[in-house]
Amino acid sequence: MSMITQGTTVTGRCEACGSTTTCDVGQFFHGGTLRWGTEGRCADCPNAWCEQDSGPVTPESVRQVLLRVHGPARLRLSGEVPHLVPVLRALREAGDLSLGAARAQAALLAQDGLVGTLVEMEVLALRLRHRGVETTVAPMRPA
Repeated sequence: MSMITQGTTVTGRCEACGSTTTCDVGQFFHGGTLRWGTEGRCADCPNAWCEQDSGPVTPESVRQVLLRVHGPARLRLSGEVPHLVPVLRALREAGDLSLGAARAQAALLAQDGLVGTLVEMEVLALRLRHRGVETTVAPMRPA
């Protein structure tokens, strides 16, 4: 399984001295695990940080930066799905969802599609394709 990644660099204000900070923000999928990270540093003082974690849910602050900079991606079914079971299994595996939540996501997937970061949608697409469900992932165009 190949690595799927998306990241960006953002600037902010240092909490320690008020100068400019530079922060690398990213989300990636490698070795079957969704991961995220932020690493930042101040231009004028020793203030620096690095956070990394993994799991089915990326912090909303990281997601929002990626969505703002890169825009959302939409995951859709490419063809007809003969059985709902493979879709439900893939969604539950990817997001640690209840059966009810997976059914709700499956309904969205069958209609307008699911929307999220490119990495999130590609991870779901991989899991669905592994179960024989054909999908497409595409960047969303601004309205």
